[in-house]
Amino acid sequence: MDIEEKLRILGGAARYDVSCSSSGVRRPGRGGRLGDCTSFGVCHSWSDDGRCISLLKILFSNRCIYDCAYCANRASVSRPRASFTPEELAELTMDFYRRNYIEGLFLSSAVWVSPDYTMERLLLTAGKLRQEKGFNGYIHLKAIPGASPELIRRAGVFADRMSVNIELPTEKSLRLLAPDKRKEDILGPMGDVAERIDGNREERKHFRKAPAFVPAGQSTQLIVGATPESDLRIVRLAEGLYNRYRLKRVYYSAFVPVSDDARLPSLEKPPLLREHRLYQADWLIRHYHFSSGEILDEDHPQLDEELDPKSGWALRNPQFFPVEVNRADYETLLRVPGLGVKSARRIVYARRVHSLDFEDLRKIGVVLKRARYFITCRGRYYTQARVSEEDIRRNIGSLYRPAAVKVKRSDQLSLFAAAGVLPGVEDALSSASGEL
Repeated sequence: MDIEEKLRILGGAARYDVSCSSSGVRRPGRGGRLGDCTSFGVCHSWSDDGRCISLLKILFSNRCIYDCAYCANRASVSRPRASFTPEELAELTMDFYRRNYIEGLFLSSAVWVSPDYTMERLLLTAGKLRQEKGFNGYIHLKAIPGASPELIRRAGVFADRMSVNIELPTEKSLRLLAPDKRKEDILGPMGDVAERIDGNREERKHFRKAPAFVPAGQSTQLIVGATPESDLRIVRLAEGLYNRYRLKRVYYSAFVPVSDDARLPSLEKPPLLREHRLYQADWLIRHYHFSSGEILDEDHPQLDEELDPKSGWALRNPQFFPVEVNRADYETLLRVPGLGVKSARRIVYARRVHSLDFEDLRKIGVVLKRARYFITCRGRYYTQARVSEEDIRRNIGSLYRPAAVKVKRSDQLSLFAAAGVLPGVEDALSSASGEL
């Protein structure tokens, strides 16, 4: 099997990992034009400083010894199988990089032969890139559950980021859909990586030339909708992972049916809107200092599909509002629906010069479509009177409802306004911008 065929099979097989976004476009090269585009292989991710970077996103192998019900590469399914050698994949990455197609590598794999054998292949690939090829670009490696801690430690010296996919929210669900995997095999490497990252930071304080270990931190992925756990259970789990293992990100993947296994739920469409709300709730925990117990509780275990999580919290806690923008501190402003980190900072900075009214807020770029129901300026409401909760819910909810046109509701929520893709769903941007 030639390299191009392996790239087609293993690039396509990597699309279910949502730690970055596939382009999803195929446009072959034409005479008189520069470049071409394929739907597999190259994807886009975002750096901590907001830059969009291109990655070669690929599996080392899609041959798997496990038979997880939700996985497209499970052992029992009949599909084309392929595997790279470390030298092939290292050279392929360098070829892409030399042509300026990519800025880094996102490398995962099915569990081939054994966890240790697979992790060793990933380690050899990363080692060849760093030590033999002189590759200095970004590398994201998957830590294979159940692999030797020593192999993961050695791989972490070559990787910028590592991830161990937890996949299912509870041990019970893992036993049901992935009986070959154990909770300890997932959390063990996650804990080892977290401990080693902390130790490496201390080491580098004393020895400048000490090699960095996973400097961009670690992440994980959760499948949403394959099992019956509530949003509350998922949000609590994410909060625990952030606190215990200091993860950089938890990614949520709406369950896409890939088989007719009786253990899997029967869904008409992937729960994309639920995935979107979970990303918003996750953002509140990471950047807005909310706890999981504030976002959801036993009386409200599911996120409201009609409202973003911050608006839902605000309507359940009217005692915190209205917030006077000329007196409220930064942390209080962050809790106002519609005010993000940038807007809150602009308000704090601008009011040093003079008190603000609603027109001043517009001038400094504050969007009032949601915030106006929860704030006062100089003691006055936007509409001169407080609006009832029913009116607020109706008006805010209308921001997320599509206009009266025919749209396929199963379409992925778009980051950009595009004809035919859920027009009117204003908060589709908020997962990227954080302006909740």
